[in-house]
Amino acid sequence: MFEAVNAGEVRVSLDEIEPEVWRRLVLPSRWNLEQLHLAIQAAFNWWNYHLHEFQIGGLRYGDVELLTEDAFDDDPRVFDFREVRLRDFEEGAMFNYLYDFGDSWLHSVVIEKFAALDVAPKHGTCIDGARARPPEDVGGVSGYERFLEIMSDETDPEHADTKRWCGGHFDPEWFDLAVVDKDMRNALRSNVKRRLHQPKPKRNDPTTA
Repeated sequence: MFEAVNAGEVRVSLDEIEPEVWRRLVLPSRWNLEQLHLAIQAAFNWWNYHLHEFQIGGLRYGDVELLTEDAFDDDPRVFDFREVRLRDFEEGAMFNYLYDFGDSWLHSVVIEKFAALDVAPKHGTCIDGARARPPEDVGGVSGYERFLEIMSDETDPEHADTKRWCGGHFDPEWFDLAVVDKDMRNALRSNVKRRLHQPKPKRNDPTTA
């Protein structure tokens, strides 16, 4: 990798959900996998309180202490995700990121390209994407499918409680680039607060309708 290369373009998508939920990020190429983890959390507004790991070439990368705390003797070894940087990959490299070992949100990560920007990036940015990620703790892919069924049927006996649980509103097609990019700028901040619920749509101004 040439010295001039200082940024990497990364595409991250959620597996097993159609239409696809995805984000395209531009990140400092010096960032390691721990920082990539925080970038993915910010890009999807995950709350970052579940176990997580990267799965690369059949190997596991993550927080070694956290992932081995309750591990069994025959569990595969975990490598420190702080020791691998984006610039260590080749363009086109593909691997997985798993968030929440209960709900098992598997993300596909593609290192699309590297670039030499005139000004080296100091933080991550989101340049494209589509659709909202499922609510945290919804129960994985099957739980999300059931959640959407309930939310679309006001006669469902679980509708009122489910709507209240998700903050009163959920649009699976929601994606606001400005909001996501702002989240990305704060990805590495300690104790950053995530939105508990999806932003509600703004009411149209009757004077401009």
